[in-house]
Amino acid sequence: MYFLLSQLSLMDLMGISATVPKMAFNFLSGQKAISFLGCGVQSFFFLTMAGSEGLLLASMAYDRYVAICHPLHYPVRMSKWTCVNMIIGSWILGSINSLAHTVYILHIPYCQSRAINHFFCDVPAMLSLSCMNNWVHEYMVFVSTCLFLLLPFIAITASYGRVLFAVYHMRSKEGKKKAFTTCSAHLTVVTFYYAPFVYTYLRPRNLRSPAEDKILAVFYTILTPMLNPIIYSLRNKEVLGAMTRVFGIFSSMKE
Repeated sequence: MYFLLSQLSLMDLMGISATVPKMAFNFLSGQKAISFLGCGVQSFFFLTMAGSEGLLLASMAYDRYVAICHPLHYPVRMSKWTCVNMIIGSWILGSINSLAHTVYILHIPYCQSRAINHFFCDVPAMLSLSCMNNWVHEYMVFVSTCLFLLLPFIAITASYGRVLFAVYHMRSKEGKKKAFTTCSAHLTVVTFYYAPFVYTYLRPRNLRSPAEDKILAVFYTILTPMLNPIIYSLRNKEVLGAMTRVFGIFSSMKE
């Protein structure tokens, strides 16, 4: 679990670093501009983190499902190499998917204004500036959204559904309350991450609104990375104990 959490933290850190610093700089300086190459780099890292994190969250839900519903099989089903393969697979698949989309948007002709109606280089916002028919790439976006977001979200919902069913039959009221609280918090964060993504990327172009896309993007670019450390880490007593010891060491060093 902690191995997967470390990767989730890394993905959140890289994902929010790809969009928020540039957005904050443009907001504070008033220079709302980004180079064409910088736009491609930003899009690549954002899409990589988005796809990889979608798969990783599904792996974490499966980890919780095995731990609660099949505790005796946990060392076999979730061995160290299984976790490593899940993490490597998430990074590789997310990078390949991101590279394909980034290469495409960097090579299509932009005949209209190059002012992107968004606070970062999002693929749908960039496609709206193209003067060619992009139905092939829109179909690619649809397939990628289904593979990296919709299917993992369904898998996560099914995993937590089985977990909640198992928890419901627990005898310990305290354990049942703790499990329900944890699962509901996890599902809340997962919903904040997946639902805006799926809604944004699966809608046809004629139903999209730039203002609505920007509001939804706040959830999966800023809000969810901020909530993940609180929900997945700071609620854990062992993590809180480790942080207390670390801050205690720093305070003693200052003294």
